[in-house]
Amino acid sequence: MFFIDYIALILVLFASFSLRLGYFYLPNYNLLLLIFFTPLIAIPIFVRFGIYHFITRFIGFKSLWVLVKAVSLYSLLWGMVVFILSFEGVPRSVILINLILSIVVIVGIRMIARWFLSSNNFFDATNVVIYGAGSAGIQLSIALMQSKEYNPIAFIDDNKVLQGNLIYGINVISSAELLKLIKLKKVKEILLALPSASRVRRSEIFDFLEPLPVLVRSLPGVAELAQGKIKIDDLKEVSIKDLLGRDIAVSDEKLLKKNIKDKMVMVTGAGGSIGSEICRQILLLKPRALIMYDSSELSLYLINTELSNINISKNKVYAILGNINNKSRFRNVIKRFKVETIYHAAAYKHVPMVEFNSTEGVSNNVFGTLNCAEVAIQEKVNTFVMISTDKAVRPTNIMGATKRIAELVIQALAEQTNLTEFSIVRFGNVLDSSGSVIPLFRKQIKSGGPVTVTDKNITRYFMTIPEAVELAIQAGAMGKEGDVFVLNMGKPFLINELAKKMIRLSGLEVKDKVNPNGDIEIKYIGLRPGEKLYEELFIGDNISETSNPLIMSAEESMLKLDKLKVILDKLEIAVETNDSNQLRNLLIEAIPEFIPQSENVDLLFGE
Repeated sequence: MFFIDYIALILVLFASFSLRLGYFYLPNYNLLLLIFFTPLIAIPIFVRFGIYHFITRFIGFKSLWVLVKAVSLYSLLWGMVVFILSFEGVPRSVILINLILSIVVIVGIRMIARWFLSSNNFFDATNVVIYGAGSAGIQLSIALMQSKEYNPIAFIDDNKVLQGNLIYGINVISSAELLKLIKLKKVKEILLALPSASRVRRSEIFDFLEPLPVLVRSLPGVAELAQGKIKIDDLKEVSIKDLLGRDIAVSDEKLLKKNIKDKMVMVTGAGGSIGSEICRQILLLKPRALIMYDSSELSLYLINTELSNINISKNKVYAILGNINNKSRFRNVIKRFKVETIYHAAAYKHVPMVEFNSTEGVSNNVFGTLNCAEVAIQEKVNTFVMISTDKAVRPTNIMGATKRIAELVIQALAEQTNLTEFSIVRFGNVLDSSGSVIPLFRKQIKSGGPVTVTDKNITRYFMTIPEAVELAIQAGAMGKEGDVFVLNMGKPFLINELAKKMIRLSGLEVKDKVNPNGDIEIKYIGLRPGEKLYEELFIGDNISETSNPLIMSAEESMLKLDKLKVILDKLEIAVETNDSNQLRNLLIEAIPEFIPQSENVDLLFGE
């Protein structure tokens, strides 16, 4: 830039004289020397103002203002030199003309260079539209204009005042004009810059965008925006949680802290999807210590490593390997740490896997729960919260039946003691849990398909893991005497429609008979063993509200402990002898509403 500025300043002076005099002016020898030595005045000033440290591609308003000040100072000093040295033939107006032209040229050179370096016309850039012309959208557009990858061609905004205007040279249009623009400009992506929008509003926008042949991505939330963390790299594919269309209820801090703050808290199944999130949230509520219990070495290692990195308050965290069927070890852990609260999340939960390994499913889910609950009573643990599932309601599979038996165990024990407050929290599918359909669909779409759906009519409830856990903690704080709490999961989703949404919001088209040239095919593979078309949250109709609109209390049927023990004793024999047929019959006896969806598919059956 030194050389370019040197030449430019000399040419500007020639132009200034010529414009003032009305003809091409060739000055005398002395004045000519002054003109050629003029940059020696300007360059040191420019260096002092730091303009040669500017990154041309990212020059903004502040940088331009520094340029104007530097050029103005140079022009004034040049004028002073002319008058001090009494150069003849220099009209005063030349000084003003030189000032104006120098600003225009010096600034103009850099703006042209900036445009050339950042212009997407020179690169294979993707045409994008930004949804939202607020501060987040404007910041995003500025960042995109500096990139080689994206070319922002329009804003979409519902504010009619903004529509039809230009922001940084980019048109603001209405949503009604979007489809026409996509076809005309071959738009590939829609970037959502609506960090303050409610989840309901975001869901409405996604429903509008879903049929369009574009990839939809979004910026992070308000917190990240406030911290100045918006970057192009922050753009992410639309989260399925945004499609749920449900805003999160305000949390009750008293309930969250009741059984955790300054207490010895234990989580079984701490390395699982639910258990690990329980651990994360417990740590934020400042327990006296968190005891993580899991039989999986890898899972326990991962959550322990994660919490070690985020444990700012330096709360005590203990990672303990152990199986809930090892009653002696479980008791020793309770005694050693004087545990006051237990969140029991340890369970086998994958429906087909438990169907193929039914005796082990009963051993873990039923007798493991029984062991934990009995030890809790014996060691006078204050609170015991069992995490259950909607699959326990009128179960059609072994997994659901084992969880219902586990619920009956907790209810029966709760009736017999006042030493430990027992409660059950039941909810449906959580997003991105291990073995869930959402990560599977993402993986299948990424690999080019097909996306596998068991049945066109299958429906499921969904909730985010953090939301479900937060509600579970609050529900557990309300519980006593074996209360069953059910989380309001909102409306059930057709899995088939969910698959289509995920494909379309990835910028791809569903390949089917109507659209044989589409990108991703949906393949229907039939219901898996034990799987049913829809899930339910309640067994009976005796449901009452709680202080939280997303938590309901259900009075469910139960068995007296003496009757339950008879069934449990027989189940134990069936497990020990690996008699999966007898095991199924006993589960049906204990749970009249249990109607197996499939025949006995236990992998050891008939051996």
